[in-house]
Amino acid sequence: MLFKSLTIKNLTLKNRAVMPPMCMYSAANDGKVTDFHLVHYGSRAIGGVGLIIQEATGIVPDGRITENDLGIWSDEHIPGLKRIVNVIHEHGSIAGIQINHAGRKAKVEHPVGPSAITYGGDYKTPKEMTIQDIKDTVKAFKDAARRADQAGYDLLEIHGAHGYLLFQFLSPLSNKRTDQYQDGKVFLKEVMEAVTSVWPKEKVLCLRVSASEYTVGGVTPESISEAINSVKDLGLDLIDVSSGGNVLVKIEAYPGYQLGLSKEVKRLTGLPIIGGGLVTSLELADNAIGLGQCDLVYFGRILLREPYLLLTHANELGYDIAYPTPYIRGKK
Repeated sequence: MLFKSLTIKNLTLKNRAVMPPMCMYSAANDGKVTDFHLVHYGSRAIGGVGLIIQEATGIVPDGRITENDLGIWSDEHIPGLKRIVNVIHEHGSIAGIQINHAGRKAKVEHPVGPSAITYGGDYKTPKEMTIQDIKDTVKAFKDAARRADQAGYDLLEIHGAHGYLLFQFLSPLSNKRTDQYQDGKVFLKEVMEAVTSVWPKEKVLCLRVSASEYTVGGVTPESISEAINSVKDLGLDLIDVSSGGNVLVKIEAYPGYQLGLSKEVKRLTGLPIIGGGLVTSLELADNAIGLGQCDLVYFGRILLREPYLLLTHANELGYDIAYPTPYIRGKK
């Protein structure tokens, strides 16, 4: 199943393997692309990954997780981003980008959030966003989506997971507002409406969510699915399911530990799902798809260690996939 193609809208993925967004902290301070990014993403495309989703890319300078995250808050970022898209396409993979505002988890001088509640640790207490702050942020998501289209990305992922701004609004643990945005679905809907007004309807739109906070009173698969269902008719095509990140809590992680969450979100929303969580083998990924836990599988840390994971281990599942011609002498 892992090496079976999948079509969503006009986009056909050659396999179900996904490289998820992982911060590389390797951008220039102005958020621009460096040569590292071309090597990093190009290597995984050469390695046969069907869909590569670029790391969290900041929609505003003060919304970056760190000052060395990639940026998409200016048209000046578009040429560099196009270079990433081109190298991914040149080697046969689909190019996605995740756009993000880190909210209270931004390592900046003056972070903002839905409420003045710190994440904890050495994070600062954020300023509670005003209505105008929220409107400005919605516009920033819209402008980022337009730039992502201009750069040529095939898929756009909105980051609504891991305790960043969109998720902060969705979680009752971080959102204590008393206005209309007390319901985090209101902010999510406004972002979705803004993004879909500029993101082409024929291109794939994805939302990443955390389906559990592993603590009492936090988001659950049921509540996050309710939020997804409230906006899916606006043009949402795909859900990327993860967990945690909004409160400091120890998570018992093991190979495939989030696949039960992705299966539940798939059942409750009826949408195609990207699932994962310490997936360390192609066999585990293949089984997850076969058992209906997800439709695609993301490989995170293992792809950092083994960029040619699929090429090296496809034969273990009985697949003889195309090998890059320059590397054919290295094929087992």
